[in-house]
Order: sequence, then structure tokens, then C-alpha cells
Amino acid sequence: MTGKTFNQSELDFFRREGYLRLSHVHSKRCLKPLRECILGELSRLKVWAGGKSLGSSLNNLSPFQQIAKLSSMVKIADLDETLNTAEIRNAIADLTGRAPQSSQGTQPLLSLSHQGPWSLGRLNWHVDLAAKSGAEIPGIQVFYLIDDVIEHGGATLALARSHRVAGETAGRLRSSLKTPVDLEAVLSTTDTEIIEMSGRAGDVFLMDMRVLHTPSVNSTSRIRMMATTRFDLRTSR
Repeated sequence: MTGKTFNQSELDFFRREGYLRLSHVHSKRCLKPLRECILGELSRLKVWAGGKSLGSSLNNLSPFQQIAKLSSMVKIADLDETLNTAEIRNAIADLTGRAPQSSQGTQPLLSLSHQGPWSLGRLNWHVDLAAKSGAEIPGIQVFYLIDDVIEHGGATLALARSHRVAGETAGRLRSSLKTPVDLEAVLSTTDTEIIEMSGRAGDVFLMDMRVLHTPSVNSTSRIRMMATTRFDLRTSR
């Protein structure tokens, strides 16, 4: 991605849906050292080696707890420098009309394999910046795929258009996400849709930080390798 400029259709899609997917942003060559570093760290920590789990206590944690723990344990050299590029920041400026002045750094999002059956129950739906629907976009969160992430492979889930839901409807939607017995019906009545950020290594998702999102269960045999950067735009001009 070099000097990305969005057309009106892409701009309208992002403002309406709250997210935008960009394909092949980072090359496989630049991502390979990150993957090797992650695998080396997991081996050093005696969590994963030779394509299998080493029986770490991390396996007993919930997906959200496991991701948080791994993010604090695994040290990845040049993660921010490799992923948080000028092209990414220029894309955010083009989407929002405001250049991001700074970020909170780039953090890994890692999930071990075989976390259990894939399910929408007992997830951790949340927003990172609360702001009124229709207001100026307060921030953008970027999700990078360091490796291929297949369906039900632990990708972050986002609730498209949830940043446009307000009042009592928003409260009902949040309650339904906690106990998703009739979730499909609620999503239909609130005009929202669950998006799974799966795809190919090098793909990037840009998300309005008012959008509800959550870690998900990795039911596959692959480690989920993603990373994220948060840009607070409330002080940008």
C-alpha cells in the first residue's frame, strides 16, 4: 500500500459500517521475521514448540485472558516499526480528515490453538473509546494479520454499524451479546452484523473505536498471530 487514497464509496462504507478491510498491505517478506520471532518467544516461554502446545497453564485461561497474558509475555522486536507505517497513518488521515499525532504503540494479539468449540457465548464485547453516535470519530484501531487467520481461528470480531446504535437499543444489544440465545434476531432488529477479521497475512482492518468488538475462540490447530495499534484522534487537528 503506497499513498492510499480512498474513493467516495470506501469512505461512505467506513462511516456507515465502522470498519474497512485493506488487502495485502504488508508483504510476506516483511512479516516473516515477526512470525519467526513470535514462535521463538513461545518456545523460550515453554508455551509452544514444534507445532504443538507444551501444556502451559495459559490453556486454562479464557480467550481474552490468554491474549492479555501472551501480549505481556511475548517480546517482538520491531513490531511497531514494521506494522505502524507512514502509509497506515496516511490512510487514517484520508479516512478521518485528521492526521494521527501519536499512537499507544503496537501490541501483539496472539491466541493459542484448540481453545475449544467456536462459540459466540461468553465473549468480551467492549469499546475502547466511548463517544456519541454521529459525533466526530474519536479514534481508529488498526488490526494487522501477521499470519493467515482462517475462519474460527481466533480473529477479533467486530459488530458492524454498532457505533450508530444509541439509547435503549444500544443497551438491549449489549445485553443480548452477553447471553446470545436470540442473537440473530437482535442483530437483525438493530441493523448490526458480526464481522470476523480473518484473512491473509498482510491484510489490515481499520475500525472506528466506537465499534463493539471482542476476542474470539480459536478452534483451529493454528496459532492466531495478529497485532493492533490504537490511534486517539481527539487531540488531532
